[in-house]
Amino acid sequence: MSALITAGNLRKQYGKQAALDGVSFTVAPGRIVGLIGPNGSGKTTTLKAILGLTPFQGELSVLGMDPRTQREALMNEVCFIADVAILPRWLKVRDAIDFVEGVHPRFNRAKAEKYLANTKLTPNMKVKAMSKGMVVQLHLALVMAIDARLLVLDEPTLGLDILYRKQFYQNLLEDYFDENKTILITTHQIEEVEHILTDLLFIDNGKIALAASMDEVGERFTEVMVEPQFVAAANALQPLSQRTVFGKPVMLFDGASRDQLSNFGELRTPSVADLFVATMKGSYA
Repeated sequence: MSALITAGNLRKQYGKQAALDGVSFTVAPGRIVGLIGPNGSGKTTTLKAILGLTPFQGELSVLGMDPRTQREALMNEVCFIADVAILPRWLKVRDAIDFVEGVHPRFNRAKAEKYLANTKLTPNMKVKAMSKGMVVQLHLALVMAIDARLLVLDEPTLGLDILYRKQFYQNLLEDYFDENKTILITTHQIEEVEHILTDLLFIDNGKIALAASMDEVGERFTEVMVEPQFVAAANALQPLSQRTVFGKPVMLFDGASRDQLSNFGELRTPSVADLFVATMKGSYA
């Protein structure tokens, strides 16, 4: 199956600072991809390049189009939710629906209204009277009612309480995602999206630090809570990282034999958060 997004050697400078430094990756259709990295790592610049919002050097194909020259056509197939709501404060719910219906040929008004019927939003409510969670619900209703092949989410639940965050991702899976759609997410709340991701892209200092499916992560990376008598032998296998839990060293290995590691102690597949911290190493120092 051909890639939905293909990026080759993407480069972007802000003055002397390289926001993207030779970034290359592919995203297949029907995937939920987490683009994860520290602040200033190049996440938002990558999204802006995909959406045709910033110039860059290199090759980039999104849905078979170049965002630099075919942005108008691309936006018929792509939806975007940013970390900061862009809906004007004077806008009413009804007006927002009317506007999107008038400008987007693939907007399904009935679908948007069905979603909003399960919220506290009313047709005459203005954005300025909504909580941040309600604004996100309205934005999500508008976006999910567009039959877009690619949904880009940049910290979509930033500042929301845990109930709104959980509901957001549940709605996303139940009402939007299917095998013909692709979702690209950036977030710092890794634990909340880990269960829905199919692929990981770790980015650090403008470079891709890890690109793998969740299945590959499970096969490739192993954590071991090492028994004291095996610490030296485990260290000889050069763990990717090491931390201490309940007084015992927990080592993370990349590509080591699980049969061999099982001799050292209890095994488990690392969480995405633990893998992220290990992969970033000194980035947060």
